Amino acid sequence: MKTFDGKNCWGILVSVDLEECNPDIIRDASKMKEFLIEIVKEIDMTSWGDPIVVRFGEGNPDVTGFSIAQLIETSLISGHFAEKDNSAYLDLFSCKEFDPEKAANFCKNFFGAKKMKQTCIFRGVQN
Repeated sequence: MKTFDGKNCWGILVSVDLEECNPDIIRDASKMKEFLIEIVKEIDMTSWGDPIVVRFGEGNPDVTGFSIAQLIETSLISGHFAEKDNSAYLDLFSCKEFDPEKAANFCKNFFGAKKMKQTCIFRGVQN
């Protein structure tokens, strides 16, 4: 077990919910790839493979948007974007420590969100 923020755990998960994102950014595949490349740098991780960016849900406006993923050597960054209400739901998980607040603020600023909720969970079974 590692120690994160004074807690013994296996890893850290930061979930970032964004509302009122810039609609032009969340509808642009090149911006999605740029985000994945930049967030990896921002939290001092190492990418493994290429960014995955897929737009789906055509015909169902409740779910239409990009889903993204980037494997990192210490786990995964993923997310889904809902074009219907210009929202984003991102998860950053790593067994290497990073600053949750810095990561969440980077996400908010990159996507031009007006509202953000950040949740941080320390993963692992505690004995």
